[in-house]
This record gives sequence, C-alpha cells and structure tokens, in this order.
Amino acid sequence: MATINAPATERRHIPERRSGALARGSALSTGDWVAMILMIIGGINWGLVGAFDTNLVSAMFGDQTPLTRFVYAVVGIASLYGVYMLYRMNEHKT
Repeated sequence: MATINAPATERRHIPERRSGALARGSALSTGDWVAMILMIIGGINWGLVGAFDTNLVSAMFGDQTPLTRFVYAVVGIASLYGVYMLYRMNEHKT
C-alpha cells in the first residue's frame, strides 16, 4: 500500500547552487561589487569629460597629482577585473 507522505529520509537531491553563482544571478562577491562601483565612477567621469569637458577626478584631487593618478590606476585595474568577470560569467554559461 502506498503512503501519501514520503519518509523524511527520502529527500530529493538538490544540486549545489554555488558553482555558477555569477552566471545564475546570485550575489556578487565583495571584489565584484567594488570593481563594478569603480567602473561606474570611471564611466560617469568619462561621460562628464565627453559631454561637458569637465574632469571630475581632476577637479576634486588636482591635475596630475599622485592621488589623481592613483584614482585613474585603480579604476583601470577595476576595468581589467571587469574583463575577467565577463570571462568568468561566459565560462559558467556553457
């Protein structure tokens, strides 16, 4: 005779969801978020340069000061990390 309720020991196997987290839209890591925010800041700065000929980073930190160059370098590194993120997302997709 069949029972309506399955015993607790016979549970369906649910696959681990961590293996493609970025491709499935799950939470991004802290490094991913930092890189995305820095890329957005860089994009806004370039948009201001293109539209209004105003460089916000130079206006805030001075023209070609070490701090300005550091900000540009960090945004550039974040962009390279963004390329790596795209590769990672594409790798999990296939």
